[in-house]
Amino acid sequence: MRKFAPAKHLPLTNTSVENMAAIKHILIIGFLLLSSSFSQAAPTLVFTAIPDQDASQLKQRFAKVKDYLQQQLGVKVRFVPVKSYAAAITAFRNNQVQLAWFGGLSGVQARQLVPGSQAIAQGQNDPHFKSYFIAHHSTGLAAAEQLPASLKNKTFSFGSKGSTSGRLMPEYFIRQQFQQSPEALFHRVGFSGNHSRTIALVESGAYQVGAVNYKVWDRAVADGTVDTSKVSVIWQTPHYPDYQWTVRGDLEQRFGQGFGAKLQQALLDIKSPELLKSFPRQGFIPATNNDYQAILSVAKEVGLMD
Repeated sequence: MRKFAPAKHLPLTNTSVENMAAIKHILIIGFLLLSSSFSQAAPTLVFTAIPDQDASQLKQRFAKVKDYLQQQLGVKVRFVPVKSYAAAITAFRNNQVQLAWFGGLSGVQARQLVPGSQAIAQGQNDPHFKSYFIAHHSTGLAAAEQLPASLKNKTFSFGSKGSTSGRLMPEYFIRQQFQQSPEALFHRVGFSGNHSRTIALVESGAYQVGAVNYKVWDRAVADGTVDTSKVSVIWQTPHYPDYQWTVRGDLEQRFGQGFGAKLQQALLDIKSPELLKSFPRQGFIPATNNDYQAILSVAKEVGLMD
């Protein structure tokens, strides 16, 4: 049988070692440049929303929005949930998200922190939003055209501290009518964190009265998730502007000129009844920062903004 001699390795010279190192260095630089090129060519649009309802509803609601926007815009889109209104504003300020579904107050706060940011779309009913005051049946309170004097010394729950419909505007109307702060008027004041939780707290009797987003209440009634024999609406506020989609001022630096208009049109073009029902909205209309000047004024008057 033929025997093969072991292969002989050629000695590596200093020159060949240097050449190999140079080639390796060039390959690494090339890979990094290629990765950077792909990253710049295909940025991801990241958006969030204020957590005004329980997490399961929000996840279902905005997963549909993500899929729709991705299809319409031709870019990768990702939804990032947050645990509080303040967290939504912080994510927007830090450019962790470029688009957000804000309430009136949180939108004003976010846009003041990020120069050039714009409100671009709102629901058809959002310029004429309202809050409901709800009460536990044990209070004996019934629906009326104005808040009754018998609210004094009751326990009261707002929603989130940063909510327009669950805190800012209800507090404003309380101060207008009673010329007192909520803390002076009520025996105890709490903050539930979201509208669904406020309904549950008043229904259980943990709080006697609360303020909620009228759409969240109406949907809970329609879905049969609230017992109206235990809790009911006693008053509705006058109208005010509320929810809107807001984009960062540097959006087009990341996605290219004209992307803002394309995004706005995609939102305005939402026609799917299933998608609109998840908000719930009948459709979207254009919005501007000027539409929320009244919210800014009220926030300053109440002391929630400088």
